[in-house]
This record gives sequence, C-alpha cells and structure tokens, in this order.
Amino acid sequence: MRRVSLTIHHLYADMMNLYGDRGNVISIKKRCEWRGIPVEVVDVGLGESICPTGCDIFLFGGGQDREQALLADDLSGTKGADLRAIVGSGGVVLGVCGGYQLMGHHYETPEGEKLPGVGIFDMHTCPRRPDEPRLIGNVLARVRAPQSGDAVREIVGFENHGGRTELGDVEPLAEVVVGHGNNGRDGTEGARRLNAYGTYLHGSLLPKNPWLTDELILNALRRMDDSFELEPLDDSAERAAFESVSALVAGRRAG
Repeated sequence: MRRVSLTIHHLYADMMNLYGDRGNVISIKKRCEWRGIPVEVVDVGLGESICPTGCDIFLFGGGQDREQALLADDLSGTKGADLRAIVGSGGVVLGVCGGYQLMGHHYETPEGEKLPGVGIFDMHTCPRRPDEPRLIGNVLARVRAPQSGDAVREIVGFENHGGRTELGDVEPLAEVVVGHGNNGRDGTEGARRLNAYGTYLHGSLLPKNPWLTDELILNALRRMDDSFELEPLDDSAERAAFESVSALVAGRRAG
C-alpha cells in the first residue's frame, strides 16, 4: 500500500478558536499518529495563501463578528477561490460556527452589513431579531454517515449562536434530536456538500465524535489511495463517554 501522509491546514488559527475549536486539530492529529500516519499541521493566517498537498484537511473554527469581517475580506480573493476549487475536487473542509457561516453566500451582521462568504454551500445567515433569543445549549443530532451507505449515526456538541442559517440547495449535515441547529425552526443542523462539512457544534466537535473524525481522515487519505482503510482503534473509552453525554443531553438513562 502506498505510504501516505496528511496535512491539516488550520485556517485563521489565532482568530477563530472559540470554545476550544483547536481540539478538532488535535483530535485528527492524534488519531492519525496512533495509526502511524504522518501528520503536519499548518496554520494559515490573514494574507497567507493555501498550499494543498493532495492529502489535506482544511479547518475553520468559530469567532466573533469582528474576526468574521476580517476573514470575509481575506477570503474574497484567491484564497476563497482556492477553497471552492478544493471542495469541487473532493477536498475535505470542516467549518464550525463562524467558519461555517462564512462557507455560505453571505453572513449578515446585527448592524445589517452583509459579509460575503466563500459560496461553498448554497445558504446564507441572517441575524436574530430583537425578540429572538440566542441559540445556546447542548445538541444531539443524527447524521447519515458518508462512508456507511444508509447508516445513521449520532453526534453531540454545544452551540451558541445568534445567527439563523437558511439552507438552499444543499444537504443538511444532520437532523436535530435535541437542540436548535441552523435556525431553531426547521430541525436541520449544519450542511454538507461532497467532502465539505459545516456545523454549529463546538465542544470540540471531533474529540466528542471520533467516528466523524475518522470519516474526515479517510476521505482525505482516499484522495491519494482510493483503497485506503483505517486501522481500527480501541474506542471503548470514547464510546462510553459519548453514550454518557448523549444520554444526558437526550434525558435518557445510559445503558
């Protein structure tokens, strides 16, 4: 089997890291290292170009409106075009909260300014009305696992956002079981197109949901070797933790 290595591109690592979203980088890195897969982490900041290796994962974290305004300007040029091309060719991208919002067509601030997004997803985000609450709390959602046919898996995380995201012609990442999701109204959470994923779930998302971490890793590695399979890991502790958290969020007793 061909020797492969993975590059994690952490986009705007110093600006978009609410609620420990850097934990997503750590989770991918460790689950690769435990399998003997070489990993390099590259921080990509304002004004810096994206340099794909062919076997990559690109990560956006969450941030405040001020940071999003700076990012929107930076993404309006070649960096945004590069990301769209990467997604179009099957590259792996994960955006969380503020990063997710910038993967749409635009994000409207509470002051009415429309910050342009990358346009990876057919969606937009509007501010909450004065009489609407922030969407805050733990989330339990159901995801159709991309590598598992019709299998449906659960994910858990924590959301805290005022914006309401409206999906157009794009598949939601998940169906909300407990929580608010994209807008607190239609039961959708996040978005997915090809190997691009967007979500409101912090927590961090990937350490709490190791099966999803492995999906991202596998999608990236199969761009270099489409027969690649991940060596199984002993996830008994992770499964016990997930079952405890998901039971708590759902208000049910863990088995």
